[in-house]
Amino acid sequence: MADTVHSTLETVDILGLMKLLPHRYPLLLVDRIVEIDGNDSAIGIKNVTVNEPHFTGHFPEQPVMPGVLIIEAMAQTAGAICIRAAGGAKPSLVYFLTIDNAKFRKPVVPGDQLRIHVRRVKTRGNIHRFVCEGMVDGAKVAEAEISAMMVGSD
Repeated sequence: MADTVHSTLETVDILGLMKLLPHRYPLLLVDRIVEIDGNDSAIGIKNVTVNEPHFTGHFPEQPVMPGVLIIEAMAQTAGAICIRAAGGAKPSLVYFLTIDNAKFRKPVVPGDQLRIHVRRVKTRGNIHRFVCEGMVDGAKVAEAEISAMMVGSD
């Protein structure tokens, strides 16, 4: 009988996110992070609501979450797990470096729960690269590869 290794997946609630990330309303775009596996992968959750400020102009008659905000939610999810994994060595800044192969497959609208799947594919020094997917009701709505650089505090 083979031994199986079970890892405990962790979560970060909104108060924990506010300790990790400098973002605040209206640009904090992740409500919770679930299924965290160190800094290797996680799933962020963004509950999309009609009262968010971007919906007043994008678009008033048919609100759609801007793609750039979906990408930012991916970056925040990835950044939060990197910062969390760094423990006490919290960086003073995280610079968003690249966005590659971004695709938007379906609109994200008020009432949707955007589940942001991030998976670290490479780390070189303080630079991290992630493959990200946005999912709504099990369907892929967006994807991108992103990288960011963590800069230590002085």
